[in-house]
Amino acid sequence: MSHTPHELAAEFPEHAVRISQLRQTDQHFSKLADAYHEKNQAVHLAETDVSPTSDDHLVQMRKERMRLKDEIFGYLK
Repeated sequence: MSHTPHELAAEFPEHAVRISQLRQTDQHFSKLADAYHEKNQAVHLAETDVSPTSDDHLVQMRKERMRLKDEIFGYLK
């Protein structure tokens, strides 16, 4: 399996244990992390032309991924 950039553990390596704990104990955080993972996968597939999309749609997906990442970071602080 290829490495997908921007996975949460790679984005926040200093918080990897906390991310794992929150995924198991906090339902809202778990849903956020799942949504981030799904959006990140979609962006990666679009960027590598496995699942091509328009430039506008790719920009929107990246913005949504960033919004989710910011919300996740808020939990980690």
